Amino acid sequence: MKLALEQAKLALHNLEVPVGCVIVEDGKVIASGSNRTTETRNATRHAEMEAIDRLLEQWQKSGFSQLEVAEKFSRCDLYVTCEPCIMCATALSILGIRAVYYGCANDKFGGCGSILSLHATTAEQFPSRKAFQEKGFKCTGGIMASEAISLLRSFYDQGNPNAPKPHRPVQISQ
Repeated sequence: MKLALEQAKLALHNLEVPVGCVIVEDGKVIASGSNRTTETRNATRHAEMEAIDRLLEQWQKSGFSQLEVAEKFSRCDLYVTCEPCIMCATALSILGIRAVYYGCANDKFGGCGSILSLHATTAEQFPSRKAFQEKGFKCTGGIMASEAISLLRSFYDQGNPNAPKPHRPVQISQ
């Protein structure tokens, strides 16, 4: 998790929401990522997606088949500073990642228990997901949560210079 926090600090330095992650196979970090949504102007460029894409590119260059890639993901664990959002949790489930360990909860968009429990859902709970044949994954939260929260607070306390300006005036209730 310390390495994921380093990735989050890199994101903070780049004026991104400070979330970072690493993917580990057999005790070795094989990929890392940090949020790049502002830099890329692409809301899908979360830390998890960055790490996944780097890993997929590396494995494709190595000539791994789809079956080999699936087998490799089933042996991988992901450490991320904030609970994966619904989009990322779904992607991790589809890829068949073995386990996710995260820092703080994501009370607005969390896909691993805070809003939805996509890591543990079954086809009976979501019949439309049968097509993906997700296996689910082990999920553990609260690891170095205070450090992750501190980074997020630093970002939001300084204000987000890249945030869109409000389209309508703020209403003050009396």
